[in-house]
Amino acid sequence: MKDKKAKPENQHPNKIGIKEAAGYALGDGGNLFVLTYVSSFLKVFYTDVLKIATDKVATLFLVTRLWDAINDPLWGAIVAKRPPRKDGKYRPYLKWIAIPVAIAQLICFYDISKHTDNMLVIMIFAYVTYITFGMMYTGINVPFGSLASVITDDPNGRTLLSTFRAIGGGIGGAAPLLLAPIIIYKKTTDSTGKTINVADGNGMFYFALAMCVCAIIFYFACYGTTKERVKSDLNPNVNVKEAYKGMLKSRPFIVLAITGVLISGQLQFASLNQYLYKNYFCNTNLSILGSIAQYLPMALMIPVTPMLVKRFGKKELAGFGSMFAAIAAVLCYIIKPAPDKPWIFMIVLFVIGFGYSFVSITNWAVVADVIDYQFVKTGIKSESTIYAVYTFCRKLGQTIADYGGLMLLSRVGYDPDVMSNAGFVSGVSEGILKVCTIIPAITYTLIWLLYRFGYPLTKEKLEPIYKTVHESNEVSD
Repeated sequence: MKDKKAKPENQHPNKIGIKEAAGYALGDGGNLFVLTYVSSFLKVFYTDVLKIATDKVATLFLVTRLWDAINDPLWGAIVAKRPPRKDGKYRPYLKWIAIPVAIAQLICFYDISKHTDNMLVIMIFAYVTYITFGMMYTGINVPFGSLASVITDDPNGRTLLSTFRAIGGGIGGAAPLLLAPIIIYKKTTDSTGKTINVADGNGMFYFALAMCVCAIIFYFACYGTTKERVKSDLNPNVNVKEAYKGMLKSRPFIVLAITGVLISGQLQFASLNQYLYKNYFCNTNLSILGSIAQYLPMALMIPVTPMLVKRFGKKELAGFGSMFAAIAAVLCYIIKPAPDKPWIFMIVLFVIGFGYSFVSITNWAVVADVIDYQFVKTGIKSESTIYAVYTFCRKLGQTIADYGGLMLLSRVGYDPDVMSNAGFVSGVSEGILKVCTIIPAITYTLIWLLYRFGYPLTKEKLEPIYKTVHESNEVSD
């Protein structure tokens, strides 16, 4: 009698379905609820609510993220060396750290200036709360990212997880970008009597509370709907030093790390568009349109991307997309949209979003491919250590973007005491436009060059790697 549970001969034994991929997507939704809000609006909170000078905010981001050079690899080592529990090696962190990371995000947006005008006290509060958030976020993000490589070792399943992760990230990322501007800004009049929008500290805190609750719900839902199929060592004896040495000798990982810096850096740098909408186009509602322009192309491409990956490969598709985004970004810098023509800027953002969508949707599957490549080359299973270093590279990109972007804002004359309650200011506003167009043009061009000429794992080169990893997993079972 035939076993009803037996899978077809041509079906991968660790094949996963839409339901579990959607469950995994919820985890990145939780990540992006808190991270996108912090990344996009915390600097506005610091400069326009707490009245911290832009150069001091830039230094704050630089100094606090230097800790990540220790924090991220430390979390990677902790997760790697911890033996799996009944519910897996990586899933437990989703329930352990969900509430701490959400609350840490909430406290970042507490307006301490209500209680003191002592800038030293305000700065200490900002440093402590932001460092705490960074530590908690890494503590949940490293195991969450590593989870994808043990849910399945099926290449099609990996693409499915990466695709749905993009959906989850799109939901979590779009929510603050689309909804926050409605809540966190209030209308007032400037010295000329013109109506403008300014940041509201109370609104920013209450929106942080909403993101806090949503993140906790999504994290626990992800925990409850996923399963670790690829077995982890019961007594892990990971040589972290050798794992790091192997990464430094790996061309795929080095390219992945550099593109991680650039991709994350550009996403973070795009948060400066809040100043562009506020002080150049003088319409903070453009933030909502800008978010739609960023996420709508991704939503349109998600259904077809897995088929395109199957036919052309991840490297090839990401290379094409980044080239498309690079061309659009360069044209935007050349055109320099006028203050009364924001629609030109929105169109360019949409075109960039179309090209970038291929990079974003395939990115996490590329990370899993590099993890497999490292295992085949070194024999060391190092999901969490590789993911931790990649996470640090992404944070490094954010740091460079925040520090460099805020220093450039300071250089063009952005003064919180003046600009937080003003609209268009001649000279300064044009400088903001220049900053917000030239950097994306450079960054997307570099991403394309790295994918086109640097990343070596083509579709053909990955086939034997997948086969070796799957055979290894069968032996360990």
